[in-house]
Amino acid sequence: MGIFEEEYPSLDSYFRSVILFGKNSASYKFALAKSLLSLTTRENTFISLEELSVPFSTHISEHLKINDKQTTSKSSTFLNTCREFNKGSVTQAQLIQATEKYGFVNVLDAFHNVNNVPLPIKFFDVVHEGRKKGIVLTDSIYKLNESGQFNNLAFEIEGRWRLVETAWSLDLAPNLLMVDYDNENNALFINSEIRRIDITSSREALNGYQKGKCFYCFDNITIDPFSDDLADVDHFFPHTLQSLTRTNLNGVWNLVLACQSCNRGIGGKFAQIPRARFLDRLHKRNNFFIDSHHPLRETLINQTGKTENQRASFLREMDKFAINQLIVRWEPIYEHEPVF
Repeated sequence: MGIFEEEYPSLDSYFRSVILFGKNSASYKFALAKSLLSLTTRENTFISLEELSVPFSTHISEHLKINDKQTTSKSSTFLNTCREFNKGSVTQAQLIQATEKYGFVNVLDAFHNVNNVPLPIKFFDVVHEGRKKGIVLTDSIYKLNESGQFNNLAFEIEGRWRLVETAWSLDLAPNLLMVDYDNENNALFINSEIRRIDITSSREALNGYQKGKCFYCFDNITIDPFSDDLADVDHFFPHTLQSLTRTNLNGVWNLVLACQSCNRGIGGKFAQIPRARFLDRLHKRNNFFIDSHHPLRETLINQTGKTENQRASFLREMDKFAINQLIVRWEPIYEHEPVF
């Protein structure tokens, strides 16, 4: 956690830390985060609770249609109202009124706390002055809107949300929860006893832990599915080795996002082994997952080892195996300044 936030602090890192490392007891922070992103086009910095209730309740209601488990609590007046709205038995006006009354009880005050420590910056301030109740957007959220990472954040929030709600709905012990990768559809999924459950695009789940940068050259990448520059999902140790090992090379531990140039451009990686210095980068990236909450945390531990020493040893052994098979080492022609 310290490496992720403190070594290279930036506004998008702080925003991502809320999404990736905050407590997961309800999905409200995801709905609030998506709402904040959509409000940055407004000139008026004050957002009343009534105004905030519109996008907030919309995001929650839409996710309830996907997965009914949106909190670890046994009951919620607010979520019940959202469910009734989805059924058509509650009007939007009634939904907004209930959201304003019940939806923001804890999330506004807790949003900027990560691991019980307040962030040094805020994206909004809470206002409780008589009848004037709401939030005031700070310069930080507007500056975030101007950053090159802004367009990726909504996708990342959605990916994280899908992971968390699926873990809740399965009600499995974390050490039994295994996330797998569909190479053809670039999707992460869980196999339950009944069916396969697609939980998120792998790009959405991976991007935040790379700070929106190519794993190899640190150039900006995008996870917008409609972009011509859509990042590639790359196997650090090439998938061509799968027939030669029992280790699951489709595991999250081995998946990174790369720009198209590094992955398959002129002088690209293709089925080559990255130079040994990239092992340290992969180890650090995987530890970002470990420092986060399940399901990806437990998946990484199950795949690579319980302790940091075990995980480092696992990568060293994989590198020794891989280079003896594929022989050739690779590195990008040019690298930007490191961000992790």
